[in-house]
Amino acid sequence: MDWKLEVVVVPVSDVDRAKEFYADKLGFPVDVDHSAGESFRFVQVTPPGSGTSIGFGVGVSDMKPGDLRGVQIVVADIEQARAELVERGAEPSPVWHIEDGRQVDGKGGDWNSFVTVDDPDGNRWVLQERPA
Repeated sequence: MDWKLEVVVVPVSDVDRAKEFYADKLGFPVDVDHSAGESFRFVQVTPPGSGTSIGFGVGVSDMKPGDLRGVQIVVADIEQARAELVERGAEPSPVWHIEDGRQVDGKGGDWNSFVTVDDPDGNRWVLQERPA
């Protein structure tokens, strides 16, 4: 039996601001923006090429905005991904890697190059470069 991760729910304080960030600054297409009254709204975006979507809204999570940390998105080229984020107006970290248990600036070896980017609520995403 396959077990597939479909949606990662992200706690946000302002749905429209989050939608602008994920769609415009990260470049993730909006798949769904559905409201059912004033107490429920669900927005779903999907990173290009991903089988897993990101969802946020009103009435969809008990987490506090900013609580999500360390969910990783894998990319083929960390420097290109960072450049695209900067071009769209996001504020990603410099490229970094782990060396001797410490975070160090610059690219590392296979599976050891990262960039972090926070959404407007402080939810932190980690981009990781996969080997070619």
